[in-house]
Amino acid sequence: MANPETALKEAMAIEGAIGVALVDYGSGMALGALSDGGDLDLNVAAAGNTDLVRAKMRTMEMLNLHDNEIEDILITLTSQYHLIRPLTTTTGRGLFLYLALSRTRANLAMARHQLRRIEAGLEV
Repeated sequence: MANPETALKEAMAIEGAIGVALVDYGSGMALGALSDGGDLDLNVAAAGNTDLVRAKMRTMEMLNLHDNEIEDILITLTSQYHLIRPLTTTTGRGLFLYLALSRTRANLAMARHQLRRIEAGLEV
C-alpha cells in the first residue's frame, strides 16, 4: 500500500504526466499535488474538477444509478488529457485523483491502467 506522497510520485512517472493532485471533493481542496513545473495551477484544477465530480454524482443519483460507481472521467482537450479517478477504498471515499497528461506524449490506455493501479494501492 502506498501513502499519498508515494502515489503522487508514481502518477507523475506516468508517461506524459504534467500534473497530479489528490483532491477532497467535499471541500475542493488539494490534499497533495505535484507538477512538472508548467503553467497548470493544480489548486484551481482541484476546485474546478470538484464541481464536475459533484455534478456527475448528483446526476447518477437522479438517474437511480446506485449500483454503479464512476471508474474515471476523461476530459479531452486539444493538447491535454485530464483524468479524474474517484477513490473507491473505504478510507478514500470523498477523494479523487486528478491527472493531467500531455496529449502528444501520453498513451491514454496505459495512463488509465496505471492510474487504476495507483488508486487501488493508495492508503489514505
